[in-house]
Amino acid sequence: MRRLKNRAPRIERAGEWLYEAHRRREPFAPLPADLAPRDIAEAYAIQGEYVGMRGRELGAVAGYKIALTTPQMQRMVGLAEPIAGDILEKTVRRGPARVRASDYVRLLVECEIAVELGEDLPVVGAPYSRETVAAAVSAVMPAFELADDRNADYAQLGAHALTLVADNAWNEGVVLGEPLRDWRGVDLASVRGVARVDGALIGEGTGRDVLGHPFEALAWLANHLAARGLSLWRSDVVITGSLIRTHFARPGEHLRFEAGPLGAVSLVVE
Repeated sequence: MRRLKNRAPRIERAGEWLYEAHRRREPFAPLPADLAPRDIAEAYAIQGEYVGMRGRELGAVAGYKIALTTPQMQRMVGLAEPIAGDILEKTVRRGPARVRASDYVRLLVECEIAVELGEDLPVVGAPYSRETVAAAVSAVMPAFELADDRNADYAQLGAHALTLVADNAWNEGVVLGEPLRDWRGVDLASVRGVARVDGALIGEGTGRDVLGHPFEALAWLANHLAARGLSLWRSDVVITGSLIRTHFARPGEHLRFEAGPLGAVSLVVE
């Protein structure tokens, strides 16, 4: 790894360290002790630096991911709440889509309910509830999250949870299904999601598996961002958390995620 600028602030140097680790396709590892985040606030500050560097090639922030939406996942990494990551403009795809496994160190795919905002959710409107964020949603759709764990050692992940946050929660983009704009008659908590690979069932779940309701996850995100001085904006896309266990995707696979009245989305991994 090239020598970092010693004159740069520690948070900036930590973001650059992550950027270089990704560029060199190095395995996921904790930040060096002198750069490691001391708390969750520093982890998100480093995330901001890292995402800003990636944004030079991948465009502006176009939305957000929410991860660790179950108590089991939170306990695994030693955190007490979900975490958020940024989605960059050029990593947003519309299904059906194709990606190359070779573009990632180790490609992970998750099946989620995504929302598109039709109205802003500004800092000044916080705190938000499920009902108040629902009024801002213009469309709902099935989605795949594309992530890259860079061959992380999951047995050690709990000791490096803040680095996971700083590393943008591993997000590498999304594949969105067709937006459903007439969604208000759909019971999103009861939506049944079914994931298949090459036609074979690999998992299923419901909308209530994500903090009880996808809009509870959206409200959490709006309040989380507001606490950091950030807003959600009209046209932002938010993926609300995985309904189904993570799939380690391999070349040649055809993935399909069906979400009942929300439709389906498909992805081919080359």
